[in-house]
Amino acid sequence: MLVGHFAASMMAKRIEPRVSLGTTMLAAMLPDLLWTVFLMAGIEHAELQAGKGAAHYFKLADIAISHSLLMDTVWAALLAAAYYWRRRYPRGAWVLFAAVLSHWLLDFVSNRGMPLAPGAHLYAGLGLWESIPATLILEGGFWLLAIILYTRATQPRSRSGLYGFWIVVALLTERWYANIAGPPPPNLRTAAIGGFIFFSLIVAWAYWMNRQRSKSTPTENHGHQSWK
Repeated sequence: MLVGHFAASMMAKRIEPRVSLGTTMLAAMLPDLLWTVFLMAGIEHAELQAGKGAAHYFKLADIAISHSLLMDTVWAALLAAAYYWRRRYPRGAWVLFAAVLSHWLLDFVSNRGMPLAPGAHLYAGLGLWESIPATLILEGGFWLLAIILYTRATQPRSRSGLYGFWIVVALLTERWYANIAGPPPPNLRTAAIGGFIFFSLIVAWAYWMNRQRSKSTPTENHGHQSWK
């Protein structure tokens, strides 16, 4: 799952507008950010094999620290606690907790080998990513729904909030398709470093976008809205 996680962050922002889009993006992408760090550090491992699409060319050997249900619950609790300590806002903390846990749920839908806990050797998953058409319909549909809801709930403060949003959405959509249908990266180190930079930039973009778009105030009927 890729744009599905971005969609989850937009949905979390839609549910709780007081939390920054950057923070909901960080929550939704936290397991993947941790995975790239653990992969670079040699704590977790993966193998590359022939095939098109991440579901075929990535063989994930041990990702239970970053991606198991138990550990994602731990990471969710830690991030929620940090947010509550900083903001003293319980609802926002619960939304972030759910956003982190959504990562495991969405990966469960897209992959077959999602671990339940470190050392348990128990795995589950539906394998959506093994079918490109099904992925385009289901994950793509979720991504489209999140974009629609987010853009209906916010309005650009300037041209940056308009063009900066749609350009990155288009780039993310292209990267998503390359991830589900494209060739493997040249090596794991490149994949880990590139992934860390990519995810970090998306989180930074989301924090910036949160300042470029404000809560919308519709003044006309549906389909022909003007904004204050």
